Amino acid sequence: MPARDVPIRDESIRLGQFLKLADLIDSGSDAKAAIADGLVEVNGDVETRRGRQLRPGDTVSIGADTARVTAG
Repeated sequence: MPARDVPIRDESIRLGQFLKLADLIDSGSDAKAAIADGLVEVNGDVETRRGRQLRPGDTVSIGADTARVTAG
């Protein structure tokens, strides 16, 4: 499944916030759990830091869902 583009307003966004913005996860607590369990990948690598800064061009995947950070 191709990545869908999700624009952000600022230069960067934290991973936990982006998961909610992109509708990849329902809530902050769900994001925290998914990240802690190693279910989230950033640019193809498992990411365990909820505060990881994402910038346009980064790709985030959880399961079969993928979203790409774009400039808004």
